[in-house]
Amino acid sequence: MPKVALKNIKGETIGEVDLKEEVFGIEPNEAVLHEMVVCQMASRRKGTADTKRRGEVRGSTRKPWRQKGTGRARAGSRRSPLWRKGGVVFGPHPRDYAYSLPRKVRRLALRSALSSKVLNGDLIVLDNLILAQPKTKDIVEILDNLQVERKALIVTIDNNEIVGKSARNIPGVKPLGANNLNVYDILLHDKLVMTRDAVARVEEVLA
Repeated sequence: MPKVALKNIKGETIGEVDLKEEVFGIEPNEAVLHEMVVCQMASRRKGTADTKRRGEVRGSTRKPWRQKGTGRARAGSRRSPLWRKGGVVFGPHPRDYAYSLPRKVRRLALRSALSSKVLNGDLIVLDNLILAQPKTKDIVEILDNLQVERKALIVTIDNNEIVGKSARNIPGVKPLGANNLNVYDILLHDKLVMTRDAVARVEEVLA
């Protein structure tokens, strides 16, 4: 059973936390992690490429000239794809790139991401994270006490509004609720800072 030091907001070690083996102590599956990250990035992708069909381009729908007797090719509309400024055939249009993975794969990927943070010593567990008012200076001081110098993901049991407002202006720091924890954000940030009740919530869901 993996163990992690329990710290307070002053950076002092006040005990140990026993983590569940099936959530924080498995062998990380790199193939599943890669699959999950690709899935999340595809879901966040916005299909903005667009071309106009012949019914959307500007121009008259009147037949340019009569069908026969002019010596010219038959034409029915100035919007024809054959004409300059006409519509585009089979061009790209906005689409949804999202797809889903099986539930077991998603859960395995999340457990693998959490276990990788424990293996690398990048998981920090706080006894609590309570702020009286939104103040960026307080979060900066807490991260300094915890010796977090790079990108950090701060996870609380719920979407804490005070913590969110305090941390959102710090480059590389992202606050998140335990219910919104995801593989992409875990792997993107160098340090994972979780409150003890957030750890309990994650273990309850994934164990």
